[in-house]
Amino acid sequence: MQGTVDGFSYGLVTPVTAYVMACLGAALGLRCITRSLRNEQSWRPGWLALGATSIGCGIWTMHFIAMIGFQVEESRLRYDVGLTILSLGVAILVVGLGVFAVGRYGASTKALLAAGTFTGLGVAVMHYVGMAAIRLNGSLRYDAVTVGLSVAIAIVAATAALWAAVAIRGFLASLGASLVMGIAVTGMHYTGMAAVSVHLHSKGGSWAGGSAYSLLLPMLIGPVIFLVLAGVVVMFDPLLVLGDGDWSGPAARRGPSGAPSRTPSSAPPRTPSGAPYRTPARWSGQPDSYFEAPADTGRRTHNRGSSPPPPR
Repeated sequence: MQGTVDGFSYGLVTPVTAYVMACLGAALGLRCITRSLRNEQSWRPGWLALGATSIGCGIWTMHFIAMIGFQVEESRLRYDVGLTILSLGVAILVVGLGVFAVGRYGASTKALLAAGTFTGLGVAVMHYVGMAAIRLNGSLRYDAVTVGLSVAIAIVAATAALWAAVAIRGFLASLGASLVMGIAVTGMHYTGMAAVSVHLHSKGGSWAGGSAYSLLLPMLIGPVIFLVLAGVVVMFDPLLVLGDGDWSGPAARRGPSGAPSRTPSSAPPRTPSGAPYRTPARWSGQPDSYFEAPADTGRRTHNRGSSPPPPR
C-alpha cells in the first residue's frame, strides 16, 4: 500500500525558515573563510573551522527544519537519535574537508572541482543519513533519477560556495552569494524529498525514537545558538563585515598600479611645511633615508657622538 506523503504540512513556514537558516550559515561561513584567506595575520585554521562549522550547521538546520513539515498521513514519524546526530557530524566534517582543501591548495580549477565534488557528495550523504533516521510503519523508496539530480545540485552548490569563498571579497557580493547558495541547498533538499515514496506495512512498525517535536526542535537549539554566536563574532570584526579594508596581505598593500603603497604608520615624518623630515646624516652617523647630497657638493663627516658644527 502506498502512503500519502506531504512535505509542506505547515505551508510555507518550514521551507522559508529552512531557506533563511541555509542563507545564514552560508553568509557566516563565507565571511569567515574569506577572512582566513585574505588576512595573513589571522589564525587561518581557526577561521576555516568556524566557517566550515557555520556552513555545516546551516545545511543541517535547514534539512531538519524542512523535515518538521514532512508527514505521512497513514503513519506516525519518529527519528533515530544516533543517526540524527551522525548526520550533523557528517555535514560539518565534509564541509570542513572541502574548506581546508581550498585553504591549503588555493583556488585553482582542479582544487575547486575536487573539493566541491567531495563536499557536495558529503552534503548529499548527510541528507540521506537524515532520511534514514526516520522510523515509520513502512519503508522509504527513492526514484534513482531524482536522487541523482539532487546529488548533482549538491555538488554544484558546494563548488559554487567554495568558489565564492575564495573569489568574492565585498560584503554585498558575499551576501548575494549566500542567497544563491541558500536557494541551491534548499532546492537540493526538496529535490531529494520529491524522490521519496512510502510503502506502508500491513502490521504496526517500530516506534523507537523521538518525534519531530520532542527530538528535532530541542536538537535544533544547539546549531541555532552556534550560528547566532558566529554572527556576533562577524559583527564585531569589521574586516569580516566590510571586507574592503586593508587585509594585511601583500596584495592589500599595493596601489592601483601594483606598486607598494605606504600606510600611515610607514609614511615618513614631515615638517610643518609639508616636506619630509630627516635627521642629518652628519649628526646621526646614519645614511640619509630620504635625500642624497647633491653630486657636486661634498659632505662634511664627523665621528659618531661628536657635537654638530657651529652655525656659520
